[in-house]
Amino acid sequence: MRAEILVEGQPAEAPALVLTAPISFWGGVNPKTGLIADVRHPQHGVSISGKVLCLPGTIGSSSAAAVLLELVTAGLAPAAIILHEPDAILLLGLIVAQEMGHQTPMALRVDRGEFAGFAGQNLQIGADGLITRS
Repeated sequence: MRAEILVEGQPAEAPALVLTAPISFWGGVNPKTGLIADVRHPQHGVSISGKVLCLPGTIGSSSAAAVLLELVTAGLAPAAIILHEPDAILLLGLIVAQEMGHQTPMALRVDRGEFAGFAGQNLQIGADGLITRS
């Protein structure tokens, strides 16, 4: 499957982490550990670091970009981010990280209906946005 590339970044191969609920990066993800910190989130305590993070949605905060930038800087970012709908604020964190010279994960968009097929799979994401499962 070929996804729409929202922000170019590093190709990746990693396990998919399909979140079952939207998340706020501000207060919802610990930038020092990469763990989901929101105690009300179904995946509370799960690490997003090094995973292909499939987001069914985000809960807005203008600080989401800063949290994602901190994750990239600390080496705790997801291997790639797959969104159902683009989130300009969140993606700004990747763009700023690139401007600062960091290697960043790729951000892609696919239809939310594809997320279920990613669960439990290892995903390989090419520079051209091609997603393959293994």
